[in-house]
Parts: sequence; C-alpha cells; structure tokens
Amino acid sequence: MSAEPVHGDPLTDEEAALFEPPSWEERYSGGRKYWSGNPNPQLVAEVRELTPGTALDVGCGEGGDVIWLARQGWRVTGADFSANGLARAARHADEAGVAERTDWWQVDARTFAAEGRSYDLVTTHFLHPPDHGMAGVTGRLAEAVAPGGHLLVVGHAPSEAFTHLTASQRRAMFLAEELLPGLPDGFDALVVEQRPRTVVRDGVTVDVHDSTLFARRTQ
Repeated sequence: MSAEPVHGDPLTDEEAALFEPPSWEERYSGGRKYWSGNPNPQLVAEVRELTPGTALDVGCGEGGDVIWLARQGWRVTGADFSANGLARAARHADEAGVAERTDWWQVDARTFAAEGRSYDLVTTHFLHPPDHGMAGVTGRLAEAVAPGGHLLVVGHAPSEAFTHLTASQRRAMFLAEELLPGLPDGFDALVVEQRPRTVVRDGVTVDVHDSTLFARRTQ
C-alpha cells in the first residue's frame, strides 16, 4: 500500500466539479445502477453485534447500508447531498419492504450540523471530500452521536489500485489515523486501522484497504 503525497496542485474547475452536488445529481438522474446494494463489509463487521437503535448514514447513495440497517431493526435516516440519490434510496427501501423504518435528509456532509439531533450510530462509507477534508467531516458527524453511541467512518486508503482515478480523487483518500484529530473529546477510538479487502474490477481481482475508524462516545 503506497500513499499519495499530502499536498498537490490546486483542483481545476473540472476536478472540483466531481465533488459537488450537480455532478452526483447528473449521475443519479439516469437508469444505471451504480452500487451493488449490498451492505459495506466494515459496517456489517462492526455493527452486527450492537443493539439496534437510531442510526444516521451520511453519504447514503442508493441506500444499500440504510436497507441493511433497517433489516437489522434500526430506525435509519439516510443522508446525502443528492436529491436524485435520495429518491433512488427511498425507492429501494420501499422495494425492500423497510420504508417504514427509514427517513431521508438532504444535507452536505462538509457543512453538516447536528442541530440537536442525536443517534445511537452515525456511519459514513467512502465519503471523500477534496483536499483532505475528512477529518473535519468526522468532527461534524461526531456531534450527532448520542452518549454511549458509536461513530463509524470508512474510506479508501491511498493505494496503487486506484491509479485509474484522477490525482484529485486519489488525494481525497485517507488513512484512519488521519481522522483522529477530528475526533472530539469524550470519544474512545476502538478501531483505527486499514483493513484489507479484495474487489473485482472489470473481471480482475484487486487488493484494496478500507481505512476504518470506529469510536464510542463515552460522555
């Protein structure tokens, strides 16, 4: 596993657009399905033993993790900055028979504020704001964790497996330990590691690592 340099050239307008809502609104406007619909493996690994309560999934995309959590007995709010993505997720939740256990919230994680809301679980998978902004997002999401609740943040670790992506996209990846400065006081970090995983891309098996931060709010 090799990391990209921490700093790079400023984003071009075209690169910056990849991280903004209009790009994702366009992506989700067609009929193509982008994600498998299966729950992310680190979510299953860390959450399956928890007692179900209320959950917030930020960057929920097409709703795969929301549906899995709802099926486990959680009351889940799926959040995303794409209205089209949320519409897809809501439709998928309805088709899965869990619509009554789900709510939806259009919000940008980069400006997220808990606004008095709290959840037993706050989770986000593969959310990669540009310019190494994920530590700040982690701090914002932590504000929505109820005392005794858990925060799970998972993303792509920098790797040669992602050379097909743009340099700006690779710079947005992170290591789990880089998120720790964003974790407020009152949290115990239970897991801070890069977990290996194999994926199949265009028929080829590729080794990647999931940067995984799992923390519990103690006060």
